[in-house]
Amino acid sequence: MKHPDAWRIKAILTGSAGNLVEWYDWYIYSTFSLYFAPVFFPKGNYTAQLLNTAAIFAVGFLMRPIGGWFFGRIADRSGRKAAMTLSVFLMSMGSLLIAFTPSFDTVGVSAPILLLVARLIQGLSVGGEYGTSATYLSEVATSDLRGFYSSFQYVTMIGGQLTALGVQMLLQKLFLTPDQLHEWGWRIPFVIGAALAFFVLYLRRHMQESAAYEKIRNERDKGTLKRLFKEHPRAVLTVVGLTMGGTLAFYTYTTYMQKFLVNTVHLTIERSTTITFFLMLIFACLQPLFGWISDSIGRKPLLIGFGVAGTLFSVPILTAVSHASSEWTAFWLILAALVIVSGYTSINAVVKAEMFPAEVRALGVGFPYAITVALFGGTAESVALYFKKTGHEPLYYWYVTACICCSLLVYVFSVDTKKTSLLDKDV
Repeated sequence: MKHPDAWRIKAILTGSAGNLVEWYDWYIYSTFSLYFAPVFFPKGNYTAQLLNTAAIFAVGFLMRPIGGWFFGRIADRSGRKAAMTLSVFLMSMGSLLIAFTPSFDTVGVSAPILLLVARLIQGLSVGGEYGTSATYLSEVATSDLRGFYSSFQYVTMIGGQLTALGVQMLLQKLFLTPDQLHEWGWRIPFVIGAALAFFVLYLRRHMQESAAYEKIRNERDKGTLKRLFKEHPRAVLTVVGLTMGGTLAFYTYTTYMQKFLVNTVHLTIERSTTITFFLMLIFACLQPLFGWISDSIGRKPLLIGFGVAGTLFSVPILTAVSHASSEWTAFWLILAALVIVSGYTSINAVVKAEMFPAEVRALGVGFPYAITVALFGGTAESVALYFKKTGHEPLYYWYVTACICCSLLVYVFSVDTKKTSLLDKDV
């Protein structure tokens, strides 16, 4: 006899697997840019080449608000399943384009243009993935474990980066030489990502729609910006405020940190990759724990804890990492930062989902979040590298602190969504 919750577990696994592949495809750009930066841009200063690839990374984020709107509208009007299936298909197309784009030496300026087009496609895809997957995972979770189950969105987001780092380590240590990685080996992860995306595409085509959407399937005027801004303006602004500091901290201590260890701490690419891999592994394991804690004590205490600790310790931690005399010192300092950031990452998806009704939930979760991530998360590497290039790197540490402090004010004056969850109306 089939267990009554078997469908729920299958739904969470399917949604999470797709999310992992989406974020793997998104993160391999950042992870392998240390290798392919010279391939797509003219020869010159290495930091300048990284700055160019970081700029395209940031431009990809500019598509995320469009993706948040486009896929949020589809999810609210046609179903979460339809939106999640289309998003993973577009991601696979972007990865294939990067994998087979010729070098600058071969096709000239067409190379960075094609790279830009691929990242725009991926930005559109991942912009839609966050809102739809956050909505879906929150809706299929039981009311007493929403924090725990929805935390798996960030487990798989981190898992995507972890998988990218794992592939990088295998290529570095077992299969390819450094020269081979720089010349052509960096293309392999993008091919792997496209193949995995096609597999997930099959899984998502057979996933079960959420009950919350089924209840409002026949309603009119679903998933429109007009309705979102007219009926829920405070919730939209709250999403922006609570995301600003969290997304900047997340991208600082994850995607940018690998480059920071190479470019500032002066570790080798291989050692930086190894350290980042194990940090991300621990970080992923922290998410369900913090999510489960939020189911017991509420969402607000965790957000305030992140805001206070992030405001007080960002500058000391980043300064100490930049002057770290050993790899272990850097490891423990970054781990401390990731524990702090977990207060935000583990529950931010469910907090947003709990603020909106089913009729505009995917749009409400995804669109304002994507705008904020584009402005602060997507530009994190570019801003950090700019300060590095101009000789004022410590200013970036204060920038991170200021953004977290602004979010802290939002946390303090907002309600605890666990107590006012609109998800309870879907039950």
